[in-house]
Amino acid sequence: MTGKGGVGKTSVAAATGLRCAELGYKTLVLSTDPAHSLADSFDMELGHDPRSVRPNLWGAELDALMELEGNWGSVKRYITQVLQARGLEGVEAEELAILPGMDEIFSLVRMKRHYDEGDFDVLIIDSAPTGTALRLLSLPEVAGWYMRKFYKPFQAVSVALRPLVEPLFRPIAGFSLPDKEVMDAPYEFYEQIEALERVLTDNAQTSVRLVTNPEKMVIKESLRAHAYLSLYNVSTDLVVANRILPDTVSDPFFQKWKENQQQYRHEIHENFRPLPVKEVPLYSEEMCGLEALERLKTTLYGDSEDPAQVYYKETTMRVLQEQNQYSLELYLPGIPKDKIELSKTADELNVRIGNHRRNLVLPQALAALQPAGAKMEEDYLKIRFADPQRI
Repeated sequence: MTGKGGVGKTSVAAATGLRCAELGYKTLVLSTDPAHSLADSFDMELGHDPRSVRPNLWGAELDALMELEGNWGSVKRYITQVLQARGLEGVEAEELAILPGMDEIFSLVRMKRHYDEGDFDVLIIDSAPTGTALRLLSLPEVAGWYMRKFYKPFQAVSVALRPLVEPLFRPIAGFSLPDKEVMDAPYEFYEQIEALERVLTDNAQTSVRLVTNPEKMVIKESLRAHAYLSLYNVSTDLVVANRILPDTVSDPFFQKWKENQQQYRHEIHENFRPLPVKEVPLYSEEMCGLEALERLKTTLYGDSEDPAQVYYKETTMRVLQEQNQYSLELYLPGIPKDKIELSKTADELNVRIGNHRRNLVLPQALAALQPAGAKMEEDYLKIRFADPQRI
């Protein structure tokens, strides 16, 4: 589940978990949002490790520092050693050894571990707000570029030279060169998130549920999120329009608000088509505690619906061949062509939309060709490729 902060995604995630557990699925609802509210939603204490909420249902709130220590501890200790050798105090060195954004990054590792362990049939992620979540999706490709171009060659040279250089280096610098454990940690971490990327982009088992409100700014952010998710080849299968004023509200104070919501409800259905849209009313009480979540669960899924299904399978990227020409099609709903920048280097195609970028490693059939034109057609960016000698 993702969406703009404050739209109700945690409540929807918790209610979805209740329904999955009711159907007999062993279900974990995991909060990776730094500002956790899942425990408040279930109205019970939650921690880093899964805790039973009711039969077949567990909840957990990611402790990023615990994940960082378990996966990055050797690197953190080495950086601390280097900083202390340069004169920084212990506490300052330890703080600076944790790079900005590391807590968000290690939420990916935790997700991957739960998937690999296979203890749960359904894993529901109550993610960070859309901006943070989308930055995390770009990490595997960005990290992969650095690993291929720089880190692996540097790692090989470092391991080979360490026994020769270390006796001279330590007396001068005051700290040791990184050992094999420290050098291996970044690449092992990269391998984990690369494997997670394959899970996230498998739309037969993974999808994103977008939670939005019938408000102009929220809808616009949700539409951008839908396009950016497609850019990263992650499928969105359902939109939940939350906090809609019910027809029973007749106070004149809310009349203009209801009229605006009516217009925005129509926009949600039209702009996200063909994705299914579920509407949830604005309740008269907080969605806090299992009793309130039961009402939300019934509104969302009734008595017969299985939320573990994939509601809609998007084809976000495809390669077509027509008369000895190839074209690459990317599903980018609602993005004008003039907002998209393309560039190609060797076998990589760089697609940039605003602050978001994706490096696509091209199939062999396209790698030797050059982009020869692009157009938007039915929400697909269609990029034509041709032999550079014929362009």
